[in-house]
This record gives sequence, C-alpha cells and structure tokens, in this order.
Amino acid sequence: MFRRTTASIAALVLAASLTGVAEAEPDLVPTLPAPTGGHRVGVTALHLVDADRPDPWPDAGGRPREVMVSVHYPALDVRDHPVAPHLTPGVVARLPWIRPLAYPHLPPAGVDWAATSTHSHVNAPAHPARRPVVLYSPGLVDPRALGTNTAEDLASRGYVVVTIDHPGEVFAVDLPAGPRPIALPGNPATDPALYRTVIATRLADTAFVLDRLELLAAGGNPDADGRPLPRDLGHALDLRRVGMYGQGLGGTIAAEGMHEDRRIDAAINMEGFLDYHPEQPGQDGELLPVAREGANRPLLLLGTEGFQNDRYRRAWSAALAHGCARRHVIADANHWALTDFAAIVPQLHAAGLVDDLGRDAMVGRATSVPTVRHHVASFFDRHLR
Repeated sequence: MFRRTTASIAALVLAASLTGVAEAEPDLVPTLPAPTGGHRVGVTALHLVDADRPDPWPDAGGRPREVMVSVHYPALDVRDHPVAPHLTPGVVARLPWIRPLAYPHLPPAGVDWAATSTHSHVNAPAHPARRPVVLYSPGLVDPRALGTNTAEDLASRGYVVVTIDHPGEVFAVDLPAGPRPIALPGNPATDPALYRTVIATRLADTAFVLDRLELLAAGGNPDADGRPLPRDLGHALDLRRVGMYGQGLGGTIAAEGMHEDRRIDAAINMEGFLDYHPEQPGQDGELLPVAREGANRPLLLLGTEGFQNDRYRRAWSAALAHGCARRHVIADANHWALTDFAAIVPQLHAAGLVDDLGRDAMVGRATSVPTVRHHVASFFDRHLR
C-alpha cells in the first residue's frame, strides 16, 4: 500500500511538472506599428565601401571605411517577397552584452528579440516614380534598425528612406564578412577629442552615402559586393529633394550635416547636442557651426520633456536665435520615445517585464509613436514636396 501511494504521488508530481512545462509562458515577441501611408514598403540593404577613406577605429587596422545602409521605399509589388526581420542575427546576439550598459531598463530575459518582423518586404520591386530621399542616423551605440518604424511610415507615405549604420561605434553591425562589434577606444561622453572624431566620422559617412546614392540614381550599383538591386530602385530616387533626421548623436549629425552639405535641404534633430563636449568640467562646450552660425535651411529641433537640460537649452537656444530653426518638445515623453522603443517598451511594460520606473526613464508615459510620425512626416512634406 505504501509503495503504491508513493508511486501515485510520483506520477502526480511528474504530471504537474510536465503540465507546468507545457503551460510556461513563451517569450514575448514585440511588434512594430503598421505604416500609415498608402504604399506597401520594400527594403534592401547596401554594403558601401569608401576606398578613399581609412576607418578610424582600432579594430579596422586602417582598412577602407565600410558603411551599411537599409533603403526603405514605396514598393510596386510585394508578392513573394518576405518581410524583413527587425534585428539582424548579429545585433540580437550582441544585445545581452550591451543591455546592462546602454539599455539597463530592458529585461534580461523574457523577450524573443529575433522574432520581431518589420512591415518591409525584402528586395520588392520599387515603384518607378521619383521620390524625395531622407537619410536617418541613429544615436550613439544604436543600430540603424532602432529607427525602423518611422522609416517605414515615411516610405509608405512616398519617401525613399536610407538608414545608416556607423560601424565601430554601433554595438553590432552585420557586415558581409561577419558581425562587427563596437570598437571605440574610449567613451565619447567623457573624452572630448574622441567625441569630435565620432562626429567627423559620421559626417564623412553621411556625405559618402549621398555620393553612393547619386551613383544609384544614375543607374549604377553602389553595393561593394555587386549584389542585385530591387528592380527600379534607382528610378525611385529624386536627389533634388533630400532631407535628414536622426536621434541622439544622429540628430547632431542631421543638423550639422545639413549645415555642411548643400545637398541636404531640410533636417530634424531629434534630441542631439549642438555643441562639443567641454574640455574641462564646469565649462561650456564649443557650439557646433550650425548652432553658432544658424541654419539657412529648415531645421526642426524635436525633443522630449523628460530629457531636456541646461546643455540642450543653451545650444538649442543659440540655433533658434537666428536662421531657420524651430523647436517642439513632446510632453510626458523621454529620450527613447524618438526610436522604436516607443512602440516596444509599452508592450514590455504591459507584460510586466519593465516596471513603471523603467518605462518612464526610457519612453515616458505618452503614446509617442503617432506624435513623432506626425512631426517628421509633416515637416518633410512641407519642405521636400
């Protein structure tokens, strides 16, 4: 009798454990909001190599500078063209390492980052009508993929959007030769000379991407490996109408890039500094030329209520004092609300994977995706169409 009871208990324990395994909650798969425009969206990646410029970061060993871009565009037909993943394998693999350093409020587990899809169809044929072109530069450390939701929305509204990765200062970039992790020789936030080098490198990357887009629009293939392009992609670019936007350091590059490069007609700085880091603590940093001299083409300074500070106010006020700049601050939002985290973090919060403090620190409490999309699209509609 004892032996039988023991066996019965063991069977119940085993059944309970198996039931628990079967009913365990799967990892959350975040979703991105659907584009709001009338076009389906295509996307392709381009590997660009600047043979005339050595890469400045130590891991490159003086090799020519490589840049990866994604081109989002209005598609003619998306049948038989799968949607692209949000994050590439190299980025997903490196995320657990960078999370505590750059994104400490994200959960260490419980999210299937590799399973999130975009709304862009890989290598779909482009609609062969000339469209305004808009570049995007992400924040320091961030991959270009964190700007996907706004890029897709612009493409659905009739823009060609080129998002740029800056290898060596992004936590991971999937290059054809393999993933390249971040390789900065220090922290740009505390090293003024390094910060200047990062800015100079990104500005050169931006000018180089525009050069390659000119080749694409003229009928050439700028991909360094000669990979086939989506049909009619070159015919979709109207480089007489070019804009640029960026978040964080990418916003700095958008504003200063427009100041330096006459090919850029309008820019949005989404919470990027407009000065260099001070040489000594307690000092003011030197203003960037776009803040010191003013913008002579349209510039929107788009910020969040939770991330404003005296440094922003000083440099942004200088830019607003003369030239063609205007400013808008989104209430109840924080810095990452200007990226794809605006859509993702509320989902993590609703699932109990991010607490109230983490949500507020990253994106705030506002529903910011439609707000950011509205400001970006209406600005470029006004100045590029």
